[in-house]
Amino acid sequence: MSIINNINKAFDHRIRLGIMSILMVNEYADFKMLKELLSVTDGNLASHTKALEKVEYIKVEKQFIGRKPNTRYSATPLGKLEFKKHIDALEQLIRKSE
Repeated sequence: MSIINNINKAFDHRIRLGIMSILMVNEYADFKMLKELLSVTDGNLASHTKALEKVEYIKVEKQFIGRKPNTRYSATPLGKLEFKKHIDALEQLIRKSE
């Protein structure tokens, strides 16, 4: 099987790559944290989190903190596995081209 087969289309956008990178090293991140770390608009972040949620790579929890709504994201076990395979494939590809 070719290395390229493990490169996952779900992570082909820098924002989705960034979301997953943040969620791999944090138990969870809320909308505000992701927005600030990635320097993106609300709409842009919302569409990319929805794309990752649709393929079940992230879990979304909505809650209220006091009276303010809060949306929190975490990587699912499947998301962590697929992201790791994606990164491993990229690393192999880089090593092959050296």
